[in-house]
Amino acid sequence: MEQRRAADSQVIMTELVLPNDTNLFGNLMGGRLMYWMDIAAALAAGKHCNAPVVTASVDNISFEAPIKLGNVVHIEAKVTRAFSTSMEVHLKVWGEDLTHQYKYKSNEAYYTFVALDPNRKPRPVPGLIAETDEEQKLFESALRRRQLRLILGGKMKPDDATELKALFQG
Repeated sequence: MEQRRAADSQVIMTELVLPNDTNLFGNLMGGRLMYWMDIAAALAAGKHCNAPVVTASVDNISFEAPIKLGNVVHIEAKVTRAFSTSMEVHLKVWGEDLTHQYKYKSNEAYYTFVALDPNRKPRPVPGLIAETDEEQKLFESALRRRQLRLILGGKMKPDDATELKALFQG
């Protein structure tokens, strides 16, 4: 199976924060943002493997800055590493205040997707080619994040997490 470039999976999604998207304080609701992030990440994963995908996990999402009513949301999603049937997708989210003309970081996160065959069973995905310094950094650290996810999900024993152990044992 031919490998694909990380850049080819990039998706940039833009949304306008409307009154129905906000809470009582005029801020974008976290759940609405997570919904949009899931869509952007699924599109990036689907572009990489050219197959239907399902969300397998979402890492911790910490909100750095609220996005206000009337602001624009920019979500950038890109595959950071492909494993046998799964892909990690990194997302960066910015808010943009068009009135005052400035952009600010809202949050970032990692989502994991599994590609499915026509019988809805996991199928192999193409490998990933990381070209830029940032892509290579994210690629190299993805295995540690994956091992941590698997441990927290009860699918891997901590003793089997060789990449994580190497961090603590020197």
